[in-house]
Amino acid sequence: MAHLLGADRVTLTLGTRTLLDGVSLGLDDGQRIGVVGPNGAGKSTLLQVIAGRQAPDDGRVTRAGGVRVGVLDQRDELSGTVLEAVHGSAVAHEWASDARIRSVHAGLLSDVALDADVATLSGGQRRRVALAALLVGDDEILLLDEPTNHLDVEGVAWLAEHLVQRFGRGSGALVVVTHDRWFLDAVSTRTWEVHDGVVDPYEGGYAAYVLARAERARSAAVTEEKRQNLLRKELAWLRRGAPARTSKPRFRLDAAAALIADEPPPRDRMELSRMATARLGKDVLDLEGVRVDLGGRTLLEDVTWRLGPGDRYGVVGVNGAGKTTLLRLLAGRLQPTAGRVKRGKTVRVAELRQDVEDLDELADLRVVEVVEREKRSIVVGGKELTASQLVERLGFPRDRARTPVRDLSGGERRRLQLLRLLVGEPNVLLLDEPTNDLDTDTLAAIEDLLDGWPGTLVVVSHDRYLLERVCDRQVALLGDGALRDLPGGVEEYLALRSAAIATAARPADEPVAAGSDAPSAADVRAARKEVARIERRLARIAEQEATLHGRMAEQATDHEAVLALDAQLRELAAEKDELEAAWLEAAEVAG
Repeated sequence: MAHLLGADRVTLTLGTRTLLDGVSLGLDDGQRIGVVGPNGAGKSTLLQVIAGRQAPDDGRVTRAGGVRVGVLDQRDELSGTVLEAVHGSAVAHEWASDARIRSVHAGLLSDVALDADVATLSGGQRRRVALAALLVGDDEILLLDEPTNHLDVEGVAWLAEHLVQRFGRGSGALVVVTHDRWFLDAVSTRTWEVHDGVVDPYEGGYAAYVLARAERARSAAVTEEKRQNLLRKELAWLRRGAPARTSKPRFRLDAAAALIADEPPPRDRMELSRMATARLGKDVLDLEGVRVDLGGRTLLEDVTWRLGPGDRYGVVGVNGAGKTTLLRLLAGRLQPTAGRVKRGKTVRVAELRQDVEDLDELADLRVVEVVEREKRSIVVGGKELTASQLVERLGFPRDRARTPVRDLSGGERRRLQLLRLLVGEPNVLLLDEPTNDLDTDTLAAIEDLLDGWPGTLVVVSHDRYLLERVCDRQVALLGDGALRDLPGGVEEYLALRSAAIATAARPADEPVAAGSDAPSAADVRAARKEVARIERRLARIAEQEATLHGRMAEQATDHEAVLALDAQLRELAAEKDELEAAWLEAAEVAG
């Protein structure tokens, strides 16, 4: 395996902080490195140093002769048209015949006009243009700083597949800084953790990294009990696997067994449902025949969706399909063009928006003071936490808890936003892209906090790991105005999008190949009827489950009655699993 790049005893101090302290590491042909660590630890700085853009104070960085290095920064300096930004002065025939380059165009630029001026593009489109410009090149080493920012679930999946194919056969090396844990697991063969001036190497992707950290913590008899317990909890979830995950994490599952033998599931769903029903009653939020027209477009058309107490939904969809609009409807900030939004009498909604401007008016207050203004204590998972304990739990140690809001980083402001919402003790929580600017440890802490939160949760996110971790079901907006249930989770969404793109690309009069397995029109009609029948039954099951949860809350002190009701819930859950499997089969035929 050829050696491509190395850092030898590299030290770098910025201001009063030593970000790299005698760091030595190497990068070999065929390696795909994922870089993780707390915000501000020096991940981006490490990329700048090994790229040769930032000179270290001491030590040196070497690379093999002639090796080309491409870098994706968090900021771009694009100009001209999209075509010029991606291909420079190259004429079309020089790149249009290259299948790899055509794949980059299809994966990143399908909604961008090549003759458009990059100055007119949205931030997300500019990001994808910058990424495309890098990927069409032939650099042996790619250094990517947060490449999944502004990509939707579909774009993240495409990028992961592209990078694995490109660097999967010893043809160069990849180093990527990202907080997207699914992406890390899909792409990385090794992990570098940057913290306290050092870089610790781990074999494997994110799941293997979590296991290794937990094992190191145990073998070293670490006294940070809260940190260790959090690692074990996340490891337990990775070990068991969520229903939406199609494969187990890439590490030896038996190696994790000893660490998590006594670890309970992340959430006690029965207890949370009972608490949610007690706080919310049976009626929470219902969309009934809703249509929303905005900017001359119909974003939602005849959407009916019923949210019950304790429901946890993840929302995925194509850009511009109306995901944020859906949250605005639920929050009451937008009224439907037609139909109605029905709210339960006890509903208290809190909404985490994508911007952090709502903290500007609190710029002179300290973090703990902002939280104390809302409430001095809150009960989470049956435990009462003071404001100072809560801010510490979400990554604000004592010195940062006394920091004025104006001096917080983007990730810290995001955490403070969520804290303000939680201390208000809402019973419906709407989160719009909550993972923006957060590192992996902070995300794990937020997920741990949400595990014990009894209420109805709706999350819009491109972070596949988060959706599968904190939500029990997913729904999709595919751009046709409908809201579609996803029994198969994100994998089903990606399959639906792939099928839709393939159908759109095929000429309308193109005949189906003879002898193909394509279903007949009668098969499609029958499958669609079966899909409709199953969805009606699933809706009835959801209503029955809500009723049973309500009865359990009413009879909480009657142990025998609770056990009998629980048995009925288990029967419904078993039937639901069978129906969802049948739904998947029918949906494949129905299209």
